Amino acid sequence: MVSTQTAVTLEPVPAFCVKSKALQDTSIRITASSASPGDTYDLDPPSTNALLPIHVPKGLKVFVNVAWDANIPPPPEGSEEEISKAMQGQDVDELSPNAWYVPLSVSDARQDRDKAGQPSLVFDCVFNPTIKSRTLKDPEFKTFIIELSFQRIEAQASIVLSRQISTPNIASKGKPQRRTIHISPTLYPPGHANHRSAPVLIEEVAPGQEAVPKIKNKSAKAPKGILKETSPGSSAPLIRTPSWAWNKNETKICVIVTVPGLTHAHIHSSTLDLEPRRIILHIPALYELDINLDTADAELTAIFSKCGSSDSALTLKRMRDLDVDGANAEWRVAEETIVIYA
Repeated sequence: MVSTQTAVTLEPVPAFCVKSKALQDTSIRITASSASPGDTYDLDPPSTNALLPIHVPKGLKVFVNVAWDANIPPPPEGSEEEISKAMQGQDVDELSPNAWYVPLSVSDARQDRDKAGQPSLVFDCVFNPTIKSRTLKDPEFKTFIIELSFQRIEAQASIVLSRQISTPNIASKGKPQRRTIHISPTLYPPGHANHRSAPVLIEEVAPGQEAVPKIKNKSAKAPKGILKETSPGSSAPLIRTPSWAWNKNETKICVIVTVPGLTHAHIHSSTLDLEPRRIILHIPALYELDINLDTADAELTAIFSKCGSSDSALTLKRMRDLDVDGANAEWRVAEETIVIYA
């Protein structure tokens, strides 16, 4: 598969720091370079630059550095109403092309010490600087950015953070780390140095012109199209991204896709493909779902924020590979759901 992502280097400029604490015992992974002598590992420590599992006790201080970098895509254009809905955590209209969200990149955890010399954890949450002015001037928007940072850290690191916070009089706890991430260039607006348009998947052709070139090899079969012909003047069906969530039973990861309007007739013409890190569902004239767990966090957020499934995507990404050989699916028409067991 051709990669649609590009590597960008972040050199975050610190904005402000927030102090919280872990609300429960857990185990997370930290960068090996930040590990301290005497740390207790869940596994044998790997080499430098790997991620080391460590135990995090309840009450451990956690510092969150909010920082800026222009290599993070900016939020899309949005009305005050759309921004207000996002700030209030209201559901967005999954059919709206203008649903508003804020891309960010969360670093891996690293170890540090507080002023008393006690162990602590540090995360960097990096945003595009176009939101800097509003973050510093609008207290409610700043609270929203902090909460968004906490939610992403919790999804990425499997740690629960206290919302009883303080803001130390420092720009950052340590220097935000320089690092390289991979992100889709289509997330950047036109004019940005990293922008690249998405490839054209359907090309408009003039009346009378053949959409598919003639195949010279008569023994070869023409590729089967996924779009039905429509009568002149009719509009193409609206294809949506369905909402979905996941959970885990004793042996399987269960992905539940909500598909209102699904009928038994749709099942015979639908396709469901599974890879170890990807789920692709196509229901003609109704839904398209492509969950690529190797996609960058910012892109997953952008793709699934409109259907309310971005948190599901970020947490599923941190799970094991899907069991393709042992997978099966249940098409529950009466419940308007598809349940995938992998």
